[in-house]
Amino acid sequence: MIIQLEKEISAKTKEEIVRKVSDLKYKITDVKTQKGDYLVGIGKQEFDIRDVGHMPGISDIHIVSDDYKLVSRKWKVNPTTIDLGDGVFIEEGGMAIMAGPCSIEGEEQIDKTINHLKENDVKIMRGGVYKPRSSPYSFRGMGIKGLKLWYKAARSAGIKIITEVMQVSQIEEMLPYVDIFQVGARNTQNFNLLDELGLVDKPVLIKRGISGTINELLSSAEYVFSAGNENLMLCERGIRTYEKASRNTMDINAITILKEKSHLPVIADPSHGIGIRDHVEPVALACIMAGADGVIYETHEKPEEAYSDGQQTLNFRESKKLIDRMRKVFDLRESM
Repeated sequence: MIIQLEKEISAKTKEEIVRKVSDLKYKITDVKTQKGDYLVGIGKQEFDIRDVGHMPGISDIHIVSDDYKLVSRKWKVNPTTIDLGDGVFIEEGGMAIMAGPCSIEGEEQIDKTINHLKENDVKIMRGGVYKPRSSPYSFRGMGIKGLKLWYKAARSAGIKIITEVMQVSQIEEMLPYVDIFQVGARNTQNFNLLDELGLVDKPVLIKRGISGTINELLSSAEYVFSAGNENLMLCERGIRTYEKASRNTMDINAITILKEKSHLPVIADPSHGIGIRDHVEPVALACIMAGADGVIYETHEKPEEAYSDGQQTLNFRESKKLIDRMRKVFDLRESM
């Protein structure tokens, strides 16, 4: 059960609601976010929802059977909109494009990428400054120094930043310089990290785990929401299967299923989804037709010289072509 409380509810009125629900043998969790106050009740006893719903101080009440409750579309029919400021939104009915290199490498690379994005009217730049690599000997990012360098250039150009946070200790130092925190596939079930991101008033994009299920992704988002942050996005980035012809298997099914199950925006990552440069474009277009609210992909002036993931990274010419085609496919989808 989810109870949405009125904004000006008194402590006494709230206590009466909690007592009423507790008498029904429901365990109550108090959730306060930047957008509202909620009581989440977990229990099995059947009752007449009107017995609780009529009480003073309650704005709305829903019975939600899913394990993930706050991110479920069963209680929040209207989709969540992420407002990044300066007229940049990530929302249902929109087409957010996030592009940039796998890794931030230096000032020249940052400037060239920002110029490419501005030329193509892309408002959000992706890039990694802390990189979780399979080998400890691979390039692992420029760290906070690289993020500050990136932030300075991006801010002057009006570009928003999305980048991965890997551990709790990085959140505070990164906070002033990011617009969206990304939780990577390896950290989707890092519950300490998810809890801490719930305390941050910045949007969070959560990628599906390497072999994670759809329900596990939704449960990870529930951790962040229940800790206090409802500015969330879900990202399908492919899963590891028995197939060896591609880096991962892009689960396009997940996009339409997530849209049905949750009110959160759904973003597709075709670069990691297939991991082969020549196939990124068709996969991206398929994801848009499946209902994705945005696409995040990798681009670099010279992918063959990129510090990481060059094999799945588009050069700027290929990136421009993809942007143009994504917008055409999005217009087609919306006209149907």
